[in-house]
Amino acid sequence: VPVGGRGVRTVARASLPADEKGWMTVLSPNQFAVLRNKATEPPNFSESTAGELEADLKKDYGTKYPADGAYACVGCGTPLYYARTKFNSGCGWPAFFDGIPGAIKEIPDADGYRVEIVCSNCEGHLGHVFKGEGFPSPTDARHCVNGIALRYESDAPQPDDVTAK
Repeated sequence: VPVGGRGVRTVARASLPADEKGWMTVLSPNQFAVLRNKATEPPNFSESTAGELEADLKKDYGTKYPADGAYACVGCGTPLYYARTKFNSGCGWPAFFDGIPGAIKEIPDADGYRVEIVCSNCEGHLGHVFKGEGFPSPTDARHCVNGIALRYESDAPQPDDVTAK
C-alpha cells in the first residue's frame, strides 16, 4: 500500500520533467517546495498531519517503523531507504541510518557544517545527513529526511541482512 501521496512509480532519468515548470505538474506545492527548492517541512509535520507519511504509517500499520518494505522518492519512485534502516532519532523528521547503495547523493552545504542528501535519479532534495552523533546504529549516521519527500512501499523487497536498530 503506497502511503503519503500520489501512486508509486519509478521514472527513468530521461523521462523526468525537463524543468521546474514540468516538476510543478508532477509534485504538490509542498512537495515541490522541498524537492525542488530545498525547503524544510516543520518538525513533526509528517507525523502530525493527516495524509502525510508518518501519520499514515501510524494509521495503516500502527507504527512509524514497519519492518518490511522500503521508502521511495516521491518525485521519481526510486527506492531510497530500506524500512529496517529507519530509527527513532527524536529529531522530528524521519531518520534512517543508511540509504540503499547508489540511491542517494551527498553534497556538502556551503556552510561546511551540513551535508545535503538528494535522490541520485531526480536530484530532489531529501534533507541532510549528520555523522558521528553517537546513535547506536551500524553507521553512526542520521539521514534526516523530509517526510514529504518519501513514499512508503510495503511490498518492496529488502535484503535479509538489513537489520533494524
